Amino acid sequence: MKIKICGMKFPKNISDVGALQPDFMGFIFYPKSKRFVGENFPLKSLAKLPEKVQKVAVFVNESPETVVEVAKQYAFDFVQLHGTESVETCAVIKEKGIKIIKAFSVDNFFNFEDTTAFESVCDYFLFDTKTDTYGGSGRAFDWQILEQYTLSKPFFLSGGLSFESLGAIQKLNFPMLQGLDFNSKLEDTNYKKITEEVDELIYKIRTQ
Repeated sequence: MKIKICGMKFPKNISDVGALQPDFMGFIFYPKSKRFVGENFPLKSLAKLPEKVQKVAVFVNESPETVVEVAKQYAFDFVQLHGTESVETCAVIKEKGIKIIKAFSVDNFFNFEDTTAFESVCDYFLFDTKTDTYGGSGRAFDWQILEQYTLSKPFFLSGGLSFESLGAIQKLNFPMLQGLDFNSKLEDTNYKKITEEVDELIYKIRTQ
């Protein structure tokens, strides 16, 4: 199971969490997010991350030109599109050689047929809890709705995941579930990830 720690923004916190070698780390380039990396995110914040850690730039309804520019500038391994981006937008970005994680906001009325058109232009899907904002809600959706997902595109599960989620996740039987996306439940009150908790979480997932 791949582990993604998202919402990283503080240089020392990035370095400390990176040293624990999660599979993916996410950096939010959405100004309305509390975890926005800022207007002048320093390149050096990513320079010393272990090579095996996949770096993900997260955007919400940003122009393809900006997404491509940021991805190239920082040498991101993936971009995550967390808004209502179209298939055409994904295709434009994909054509530039950039790998894409497309997020979908899920509630009990979500229609998984809406994901079909994205299958050819994305590398992963990510299913998050539908809210009035984009991500970081700390709330989970009803995972049983994922039984309706029939595509062969691998996906990340997101939305309020924590230590307490691991037991229930272990019982899930979704063949395409290949990654877990953690964010707000591993933070202190200043939006910094608690390194000791991330360390324990990674250990538990990789040894169970």
